[in-house]
Amino acid sequence: MKDGRVVKGVNFVDLRDAGDPAENAAFYDKEGADELAMLDIAATLEGRKNRLEWVRKVASVINIPLTVGGGITSVKDIEEVLEAGASKISVNSAAVRNPSLIDEAAERFGKDIITVAIDGVRSRNMPSGFEVVTSGGQKKSGVDALEWAREAESRGAGALLPTSMDGDGTKEGYDIEFTRLISSKSSLPVIASGGAGKLEDFYEGVVEGGASLLLAASVFHFRTLSIKEVKLYLKEKGLNISGV
Repeated sequence: MKDGRVVKGVNFVDLRDAGDPAENAAFYDKEGADELAMLDIAATLEGRKNRLEWVRKVASVINIPLTVGGGITSVKDIEEVLEAGASKISVNSAAVRNPSLIDEAAERFGKDIITVAIDGVRSRNMPSGFEVVTSGGQKKSGVDALEWAREAESRGAGALLPTSMDGDGTKEGYDIEFTRLISSKSSLPVIASGGAGKLEDFYEGVVEGGASLLLAASVFHFRTLSIKEVKLYLKEKGLNISGV
């Protein structure tokens, strides 16, 4: 989300308009999406909270869980987003700056609603080979992605959402190396994100990346693939897929 519209870029930049959020949300609900994730990518950069009117608008037209992220910096922010209709929240930059936010949120609302998003970029300076970036990819944190994933889990995260900045929007496939790095060292559900472009990419995200959930934007926003098409393909490949 940016300026009230759904947008999608490549490597977190070069944003393209992808339509109205409520119209897209209703479409994906009917298409068979299991969940929706709505991330306000400009909130942190603009130093503001998540736009609750966007949350209310989208939540009012769907019957599936909605994860909301962007500009969430406190337990009060989380409470307001949940009251606006979100089922879960996603935190990234604020949690890197203040890791105790994860502890406080998990204790107050329960682990199941806390997703920690880990935006990563390749770095030779990090032990794992990946560094956490924040503020929509604008700032390098100096934090190793794998160590941060472990800390987030220990503090009470319920799920991890690793997104490779290198793969985002490229449609060249999920960054399997990054996804597997996180999934292989965590007992939490890991959501593959960033780069899905063809049916095979989704299968590889699960089988090679170790993901238990699959997130995609470009291929659905621009109607390259349908959710039903992806689900049927994965079912035919022998995976246990919900809603097929």
